[in-house]
Amino acid sequence: MCAMIECCGINKYYGNIHVLKDISLTVAKGEIVSIVGASGAGKSTLLQILGTLLLPESGTLKIDGTEPLSLDGKRLSAFRNSRIGFVFQFHHLLPEFTALENVMMPALIAVADRRSTLTERAVREKSMDILSAVGLEARASHRPSQLSGGEQQRVAIARALINTPAVLFADEPSGNLDSKTKNELHNLFFDLRKRFGQTIVIVTHDRELAARSDRMLEMRDGEFV
Repeated sequence: MCAMIECCGINKYYGNIHVLKDISLTVAKGEIVSIVGASGAGKSTLLQILGTLLLPESGTLKIDGTEPLSLDGKRLSAFRNSRIGFVFQFHHLLPEFTALENVMMPALIAVADRRSTLTERAVREKSMDILSAVGLEARASHRPSQLSGGEQQRVAIARALINTPAVLFADEPSGNLDSKTKNELHNLFFDLRKRFGQTIVIVTHDRELAARSDRMLEMRDGEFV
């Protein structure tokens, strides 16, 4: 199967602390991989490096055939905006905008930077389609304060998908949700993979979600075990 993510020999230090120790990982296109481990094991640091939010001290990274760590700042930002989607434990929605407007934002940035030829109308239509895919079409005009925690996280997932990313990275996406909402969100990841062929890498403490993934990888002291 075609590799979507390939990293080799990733090392990361914070001062004298060796946070990631020669990490190598390959994720196939359309695969859902969960990374588990105790707090401080290096999970989130690895996810941020895979998502190009952090740079390693050494190692190589390839995403969908591109080596993003070799790109300069502007081209790296463009690659991140167009090819990578992020979902965090805290959804970071803009409170003054509606759910639909929050989803549209990354696509409008791409249009403004002339990296997309979509019209604003086309962006709006695509955003509504994705909100429908995550079950929130009827809540499109609501602001974040009018949405439940689970609904806000679904908006964040829709926003992450608007530019049709090659890979979706999720860091503790259900950490603040109750059991029922958590299960609904977990089901959503698999629905998205079925509908969009999405490659997903999830950092989680939730062993139930991890066990449902195609692969569960455990980290301890900066290494896979």
